[in-house]
Amino acid sequence: MAIPIPENQHICISKRLISADYCMPSMQIIPDYYNIGYTISGDRFTVTPIETYSYHSGDVSLLPPLVYHRTFSLSNTPYESILIKFTFDFVRPFIDIIGKDRFKEFYNSRTFSFNNRTKEKIRNIFEDMLLEYNKNTYYKELILQGMLFRLFTVVMEEQISKNNLHKAIMPLTEEIIEIICYIETHYCESPTLSQMAQKVNLSEGYLSKLFSKQLGMSYSEYIGNVKIEHAQTLLLKTNKSIMEIALEIGYCNGDYLSAKFKKITGMTPIEFRKHYKIGLI
Repeated sequence: MAIPIPENQHICISKRLISADYCMPSMQIIPDYYNIGYTISGDRFTVTPIETYSYHSGDVSLLPPLVYHRTFSLSNTPYESILIKFTFDFVRPFIDIIGKDRFKEFYNSRTFSFNNRTKEKIRNIFEDMLLEYNKNTYYKELILQGMLFRLFTVVMEEQISKNNLHKAIMPLTEEIIEIICYIETHYCESPTLSQMAQKVNLSEGYLSKLFSKQLGMSYSEYIGNVKIEHAQTLLLKTNKSIMEIALEIGYCNGDYLSAKFKKITGMTPIEFRKHYKIGLI
């Protein structure tokens, strides 16, 4: 179960360092508060019954109350983050100004990315809030409330328009969630539909139909999309060659990766790297 906000508090801030191999053992739910976190290092992937998304170093992630979710690692890098939890009443003045619909849309985005200058600005806000939270003053929540509202506006105004949130057509069943979690950590091995059917004790034909019905694409299309998304991360976070990236994600050569990449994104890997790395400066 998620750790609640301490009694008689409206906000709680903590810095966490989690081993790279940590995986939430089961789905959890936040009962009555909101989360906003800054990823200092590491790469995480979250599955809910209706969506999947990932976040990486320098990203801000959001989670509202009453969402079942399961999170696990996407890399060998330890996960370090600063997490802010707050109640609805604490943020009500901000919602009254921007409106419930806009605030809901903001939280439904789940993750945000930024250029390097804004990453530093946002990290400083998170760290300043952590310092303020650890002070033993009776008025600290008033100060933190203003700082939180400032954080919201920076995220809203300076985000890079690149969202990796994937909505399901219908609520995901337990079997599909288990398969998605497995694929995210074994995609480079290109697990087959037959292997996944055996894993969740379903027939191959039934699983194929279930996958298409819930995710709106075939199993093979989903595997291909996952590989390309990881290729995008490697293109932006490393200086590896196209051939090196192809082999790392489970493709036989760079030409095959380039063809698949352009079919899905409309750009070649080199064009993608050039276009988005400029935005990250």
